Amino acid sequence: MTAAQAAVLAALGRCHTAALGGHLYRCDKCGAEHSAFHGCGSRCCPSCLGHKSAEWVQARAAELLAVPYFHVVFTVPEQVSTLAFGNKKLVYDILFRAASQTLLEIAADPKHLGAKVGFLAILHTWTQKLVHHPHLHCVVAGGGLSHDGTHWIACREGFFLPVKVLSSLFRGKFLALLDQAAQRGDLRFGGWTAAWADAKAWAACLRQMRRKAWVVYAKPPFGSPEQVLEYPRRRVPAALPFARAAQALRAHPILRLPRQPLAQGQRGARPHLARHAGARGRDPVT
Repeated sequence: MTAAQAAVLAALGRCHTAALGGHLYRCDKCGAEHSAFHGCGSRCCPSCLGHKSAEWVQARAAELLAVPYFHVVFTVPEQVSTLAFGNKKLVYDILFRAASQTLLEIAADPKHLGAKVGFLAILHTWTQKLVHHPHLHCVVAGGGLSHDGTHWIACREGFFLPVKVLSSLFRGKFLALLDQAAQRGDLRFGGWTAAWADAKAWAACLRQMRRKAWVVYAKPPFGSPEQVLEYPRRRVPAALPFARAAQALRAHPILRLPRQPLAQGQRGARPHLARHAGARGRDPVT
């Protein structure tokens, strides 16, 4: 667990508790009192930044077109998931670039659509069961502008682009960008990936990933433009799994948080971190 991850867990566990202080509201007429504790303000907290999700959805609603939309998902093999532990920014940037280039290039090909498409992409690094699984969700308009920008070209009904073609091109682009990063020395190897620091071992790893069929799939089109935002509405908050997990942090075997309320003006003590047997430092905060 990194220091940043530990800080996020600590913030979530203390959010809206006496540990962060608060305000006491009292009715002038009946004397009833109500305590309102301060929030942590973390970008990973669904309680503090839930309004940001609503604002994002509202802004996207203004951009919707009266056309069908498709849900395209790009996934990566286990080797890439393992590399992402120590190279988050680099690997996730490559994931966005490779997926975006793939969609734009295949859609622009006259053999498929021959248009400039628009889409939004949302990164997921964990499953609902908190299993590490980086993948990219793309909400794509079912058509695009002609290359001269004069008219709209629609997809065939119920069909966007061939997923086998998307998968093959995405795999090639991703591995090319990943190998370029390794050749520049930007890709860090360590722990489970330490052996790949050797040039021959890295080349063998690349060959193994090239032989795999990377999973890219397109789900049936959304029913209406309004329904397009239903999926992002559930996915945009950075830490939805923590809505329930934060409530159990005080009993977490890795993180112990202070239970005692703080005196007025007193700053919260740094929580004590303790690893339990078998903990590997994996954490759903990215």
